[in-house]
Amino acid sequence: MRVGTLAITDHDTTDAIAAAQAEIDRAGLALTLIPGVEISTLWENHEIHIVGLNIDTTHPAMCELLDEQKARRQLRAQLIAERLEKAHIPGALEGAQALAQGGAVTRGHFARFLVAKGKANNVADVFKKYLARGKTGYVPPQWCTIKQAIDVIHHSGGKAVIAHPGRYDLSAKWLKRLLAHFAEQGGDAMEVSQCQQAPNERTQLAAYAQQFGLLASQGSDFHQPCPWIELGRKLWLPAGVEGVWQSWEQPENTIERAV
Repeated sequence: MRVGTLAITDHDTTDAIAAAQAEIDRAGLALTLIPGVEISTLWENHEIHIVGLNIDTTHPAMCELLDEQKARRQLRAQLIAERLEKAHIPGALEGAQALAQGGAVTRGHFARFLVAKGKANNVADVFKKYLARGKTGYVPPQWCTIKQAIDVIHHSGGKAVIAHPGRYDLSAKWLKRLLAHFAEQGGDAMEVSQCQQAPNERTQLAAYAQQFGLLASQGSDFHQPCPWIELGRKLWLPAGVEGVWQSWEQPENTIERAV
């Protein structure tokens, strides 16, 4: 499927954006790139991801926050590796770093390392056995607050969007508390449409967007090519919500988010 407008929103880094724009220019692609980021935050002991869209990646406030996030992520990776070492799994940090190829080391890299070591059949099993809350390799995150993320996104000229709100394992009551808090802190929008959703989830999220006065966004949560996720597919917005991009001067009327 052809995508005309794409937002890159990597976790706590904007490093890929300049390289992506250079490749778009080199290849002469008819593709508009929206600079973005997905900031990890902590709310009520839950890790919540706040996307910044249409940001200035060079703004000092954004650069400072992302440097702080990078340091937090590096420390967490070291602590995860130490816990795995105590569980007689050596070399985890080096293995995860090799898989990250110079980028930020995430739990996903540890998971792939452990699968390669034969400690589990797949990434999902690794999280269940080693990396989920209460397991051997779990280290609580120490991210910034939702308010801090929103403020930095706004300072850098962007819109703050709560990512994949249906994936935080929250009850309806707690999800509404999260959305209310996000809106109260100045959040702009919430991700309503994803390519993989329960039939009624999109409609319900659209209703929440209207309830809390939030704009809507679309996102594929696309990390790499795979059979069940394709950029731009099945991302229609329900009636009654307004896209976060409507006030932007962009040639396309939809913004497709890749992570």
